[in-house]
Amino acid sequence: MLIGGREVALTNQDKVFFPRSGLTKGDLVRYYVDLADAVLPHVRARPFQMKRYANGVEGEFFYQKRVPRPHPEWLETFHITFPSGNVADFAVLGEPAALAWAANLGCIELHTWHSRVPDIERPDYVLIDLDPSADDQWPAVREIALVVKEVMDRLGLASHPKTSGATGMHILAPIERDLDFTEVRRFAKAMAKEVEKRVPKIATTTWAVKDRTGVFVDYGQNARDRTIASAYSIRPTEDARASAPLRWDEVADVDPSDFTMATMRDRVKKAGDLTAGMWDHAVSLAPLFERVGEKPPGEGPKPRARRAPGGTQAWGRRGGASA
Repeated sequence: MLIGGREVALTNQDKVFFPRSGLTKGDLVRYYVDLADAVLPHVRARPFQMKRYANGVEGEFFYQKRVPRPHPEWLETFHITFPSGNVADFAVLGEPAALAWAANLGCIELHTWHSRVPDIERPDYVLIDLDPSADDQWPAVREIALVVKEVMDRLGLASHPKTSGATGMHILAPIERDLDFTEVRRFAKAMAKEVEKRVPKIATTTWAVKDRTGVFVDYGQNARDRTIASAYSIRPTEDARASAPLRWDEVADVDPSDFTMATMRDRVKKAGDLTAGMWDHAVSLAPLFERVGEKPPGEGPKPRARRAPGGTQAWGRRGGASA
């Protein structure tokens, strides 16, 4: 099939990938091609982690870092060396044909790095991932997301929420690519701790799953070679749910089941691309470290000072929060 001027070999397009809805692999390919203008700004120039469902959501899956061979000569790839010494050539999805190629291989989700080639050691956003540990915690996820917004607003970060497409929510803030993953993760941890401090009954930064009692405010996803499902990515759920960008005034009442492969085209037509231009609002985190109680980049962590209840002057206060 000719897609964006590229010839893409598509196979078994009638294979059912989502049995509950009857959606096929061909439906998945068409979804990504139809929404390519919205999808590509989030995945372009990012190493792509393949998670392949050859037989749909009810079949087994496997991860694949290395781009399979043979692959189209026009497909962009990027060579990455890991601290272990292992190397891999990752696919980079930079055009509609590449999205179709990936979907045809059973990549239901678009898992990408937080950095872009050629400088993959410096992420271009900081992420807070709200990860519930129980099925009844979605209302808490929504409340905590609004607290994350308050914290990011106070720091002058442009925050962009989206449903994860699974059970949680992602809040991304675009940043200048002037810090490595270690420093960005350290900054994200300080923000997560502040969120936990403001709503301790429903939010936690406890790392051990067995010890958690609230929604996990996950800062660890900011580490090197971690990935998240990008905006507009379909997830391997029975209803073919999508990771949907949101307006902040939607967050308090949002239901993630409203956003699926079947509904996202109309969503984009009505709401537009809510992430359009987000990368134009990147700021440097470097001047903000002391405001979150951390040493400047390159100087490492320091003991956290005690704070009065409600936060310091730098963080500001939140009225009416759960406590």
